[in-house]
Amino acid sequence: MSSLKFGTSGLRGLVVDLVGGPAATWTAAFLAHLDAAGLSPATREVIVGQDLRSSSPQIAADCLRAASAWGWHALDAGALPTPALAQEAIRRGAAAVMVTGSHIPDDRNGLKFYRPDGEITKADETGIRAAFEAGQQAGEAGGEPRTLEGLTETYIDRIVGFFGPEALSGLRVGVYQQSSVARDVLTEALGRLGASPEPLARADRFIPVDTEAHRPEDLDLIVGWTADGRFDAIVSTDGDADRPLLADERGRIVRGDLLGLLTARRLGADIVVTPVTSSSSLERAPFLSQVVRTRVGSPFVIEGMEGAAGSGTVVGFEANGGVLVGSDVERDGRRLSALKTRDALLPIVATLAEAKAAGQSVSRVVEGLEAGAAAADRLPEIAADKSTPFLAMLAAGGEDARAFFAERGTIEDVNTFDGVRTTLADGSTVHYRASGNAPELRCYVEAGSEPAAAELLAWGLEAARRRLGA
Repeated sequence: MSSLKFGTSGLRGLVVDLVGGPAATWTAAFLAHLDAAGLSPATREVIVGQDLRSSSPQIAADCLRAASAWGWHALDAGALPTPALAQEAIRRGAAAVMVTGSHIPDDRNGLKFYRPDGEITKADETGIRAAFEAGQQAGEAGGEPRTLEGLTETYIDRIVGFFGPEALSGLRVGVYQQSSVARDVLTEALGRLGASPEPLARADRFIPVDTEAHRPEDLDLIVGWTADGRFDAIVSTDGDADRPLLADERGRIVRGDLLGLLTARRLGADIVVTPVTSSSSLERAPFLSQVVRTRVGSPFVIEGMEGAAGSGTVVGFEANGGVLVGSDVERDGRRLSALKTRDALLPIVATLAEAKAAGQSVSRVVEGLEAGAAAADRLPEIAADKSTPFLAMLAAGGEDARAFFAERGTIEDVNTFDGVRTTLADGSTVHYRASGNAPELRCYVEAGSEPAAAELLAWGLEAARRRLGA
């Protein structure tokens, strides 16, 4: 059986199951679905981009070949951030395919599909899957792929044009470049905004940076870089630059949901749309009139944003920090165009701009949110045949669940909106859910203090590991 499946954002699986024929067939199925649904652009253009993992060039070539064979005009955008690809596709009214596995290991990869008006929906996923299962035949050839250039410059221009060339003046920022497709984009953008960026640890192999489950070696690097006090922040992204990583001047990672909250404040948003995995403290933010909760995944956040449209300025974000802008934003005579796909550059810049404008360190700005303590991590290599019965046991809230949490306290509430979120008598929460992108079990916790959250997370992972025999 193939490992390929749709997760929280796109099709993912093992490289061996995607490269070659499968990548071409899934691309053809996507384009056939657009045709069948009446969503194809008049120009019949499809743009293909890629991240920097080792398999991406070949898979991108497979996708371009399939698009041409299916009668579309294939445009090769090369290596670039996912939000930069989406921005250009929406501007041109073109379809798009991004070859990326985001934060998952190099032996895996994936495809993210974009309609001419933005990300595909869950209904589109069903249509694409049906077209794939039906099989596709090549149509009239659309010609050789054509190369597109300048997309990253346009992407940077959007941010610099809104925040201005002095927004980060005087800030010293370390850019952990690793293998992020945005490693040069980040450095250029920060420099154009007035900061002094310093590239750090550029890698020649793919490094799976996950902004919700940080590798110990990455944490050690960041702490080391900030030890001498020369940086105001350290920044980076995941593989395709739709999830941000930002550490304060002390080397402490700022949670993704707090980056999203600071971005919303900087943009003057009064409505936030975010999954249930983001901190419950968001509802206490005084500058927000409404917080809309969704399931995990950008399609659900986008659906929630569209439902809230017209009620105010809407910003969406996930617990991983990726921010979506639901409508054009006007501030100080400058305009930020809407972009309903996760973006890492915007929350990085917005958070640093908040610190600069306040004349405070990043840590002080974050502390000023009074957002409580939360933490998250994962258990890798936990297949669905193990995670599903485990989650079912917790969802039932019966004797087995009470025994599982016995050493932590009494169960007060069980929420099964997306995964299983258990609230204990002391107010702390433990939320388990199976990842939609890889065979792993995610664990999110909230507690009264950072040490308590760290301790609860360690317990949550170990207790699940024992129960699952992992």
